[in-house]
Amino acid sequence: MSITSPPCIADASFVEQLVFELAVPEPPSFANFLAGRNAELVDTLLAFVTGGSETGMLIWGGPGVGKTHLARAAVGLAQESGLGARMFAHPRDIDDEALALVSASAEQLIAIDGIDLADEAAAGRLFTLYNAIKERQARLIATSRTPLAALSLREDLRTRLGWGLVYELVALEDDAKPAALALYARSRGIVLSDDVIEYLLRHGRRDMPSLLATLAALDRQSLATKRPITVPLLKGWLQRELEWKPAAADTRHNA
Repeated sequence: MSITSPPCIADASFVEQLVFELAVPEPPSFANFLAGRNAELVDTLLAFVTGGSETGMLIWGGPGVGKTHLARAAVGLAQESGLGARMFAHPRDIDDEALALVSASAEQLIAIDGIDLADEAAAGRLFTLYNAIKERQARLIATSRTPLAALSLREDLRTRLGWGLVYELVALEDDAKPAALALYARSRGIVLSDDVIEYLLRHGRRDMPSLLATLAALDRQSLATKRPITVPLLKGWLQRELEWKPAAADTRHNA
């Protein structure tokens, strides 16, 4: 009787490629958001998700500062707390059918990413949605690249958004990133030297979502290959990232 050997997955290149392909960022949460100078905003958002008297909260800031991360984290926290919650990744996703469903539902939190991208039709539906949310004492989180005063939206919608909480989300300062990355690594049991952090900040993408995703991916690769996270390991990873997943132009504003 012949015995068929199981497939061998010991080949290092295969393992590294497999880990790379599985290396997706952790789901956005408050636990993996590095607040920096945004501590007040984060505390306010946490309180807003689970209660409070305000109907809306607008979070605005430049690309890559974490607007989408916080909106998704808020929806996730609401759902974990047993509240109905929904996220719209773009104002155009709120079509008439979605508007009718949300307006008639018992969902207590709605998040809309990129309201500054709303055209005239989408702005009209947003206005209707806001009124429905306020009527049933639910809550709305909206993100934008531009401050409230600069939003090219109908005036009655901008006025209603201004009734609620408005916060600017600022980027983590470069000199705070090494300590933030070290803290993130320690909190997850990742052994990370100062040399690795310095190399990552010098040669990797510098926005925090990409940096944290790289750390998570390196940790998976380190476990799979039983190799510590070192500068050579990181250097090889970044090179393979360029070869396997060429960076595409990001047409989205958020992160």
